Amino acid sequence: MQKGSNETIGRWFVALFMACSSTFPAMAEEVSPDVLVRKTTEEVLTVVRSDKDIRAGNVARIVQLIEEKVAPHFDFERMTRLAVGRAWREASPAQREALVREFRTLLVRSYSAAFTAYIGIAVEYRPYKMTPGETETTVQTLIKLPGGAPPMGVDYDMGNTPEGWKVYDVRVAGASLIINYRNLFAQEIQNGGIDGLIKSLIDKNSGKPVAAKK
Repeated sequence: MQKGSNETIGRWFVALFMACSSTFPAMAEEVSPDVLVRKTTEEVLTVVRSDKDIRAGNVARIVQLIEEKVAPHFDFERMTRLAVGRAWREASPAQREALVREFRTLLVRSYSAAFTAYIGIAVEYRPYKMTPGETETTVQTLIKLPGGAPPMGVDYDMGNTPEGWKVYDVRVAGASLIINYRNLFAQEIQNGGIDGLIKSLIDKNSGKPVAAKK
């Protein structure tokens, strides 16, 4: 699989983390997307600033935090379907299950590796208004990076599911995480079909080197 910019991917993953990093078990359906983003962002910033293991770059602790607090608030099936694109319709149920599982693993692993570089961020929330009954929305924020780096606009595309609002795409400075992966996946599918993409994801998740395409 082609390797994108580590800095850009890192920004996407910190944006993913800040979008929905805590659980609201009984209130998920009642919390509006902007309030969910604001409350969970502030909560997670408090956690990462006080957790010595996270600040020290303890990957196991970071992965644990992501699995417990972040993963439940993302629609991984929808993210995978959008990233795979038209080929999703031709995939078997077993292939779809494998794609969702491996893409989810890839997102968690990639984010864990990039996390510690973005601990010292601050977040500004943009004005938000949602039409009553709306099932799709976008919450906009501005993430201010440490060290005087230029701030980056982050948009969270969210859908209302039976389990509450969930993130299905993140756009950093207008660049979509899903479109980035769709372009990468399209090349893999062209070269080896759905099974080729699954194998590439498995190899990447296991740390195996991915052979260069001719």
